[in-house]
Amino acid sequence: MSDEISKNRKARHEYHILETYEAGMELKGTEVKSIRAGKVNIADSFARVEKGQLFLYGCDIQPWETAGSWFQHQSRRPRRLLVHKSEILKLDLQTSQKGCTLVCLRMYWHNRKVKVEIGVAKGKTHTDKRHALKDQVEKREAQREMSRFNKGR
Repeated sequence: MSDEISKNRKARHEYHILETYEAGMELKGTEVKSIRAGKVNIADSFARVEKGQLFLYGCDIQPWETAGSWFQHQSRRPRRLLVHKSEILKLDLQTSQKGCTLVCLRMYWHNRKVKVEIGVAKGKTHTDKRHALKDQVEKREAQREMSRFNKGR
């Protein structure tokens, strides 16, 4: 029952995703209306644990045009993510390891609430990316051959 709002397509190409978590977001009213209009970009977003809380940085939610200037929100402000305290402690421990970071993978609706999927990620090297691309091409070619074989029956 989840409807996808935005997806970070670069994340799975740039990083090895070790584990994923679902988090709620603390939003303002104009931000929710902009999200409903589809004016959101999470391509460069990442999360960070600070003072026992989890924050999302780099998430670009464009201002809602019809709101008055005094009700407007900042488009790239840090937003608090809502997760359990035990998950925050686990995420803090995982990101303290060398090379691990928290990447925003996708934003979606779940029961009329905005949720964010964040992943504990480790950066891929150039050769890892090349191998992943090669595997993807081989898989696609095998799928084509299977469908071609099944059509001939």
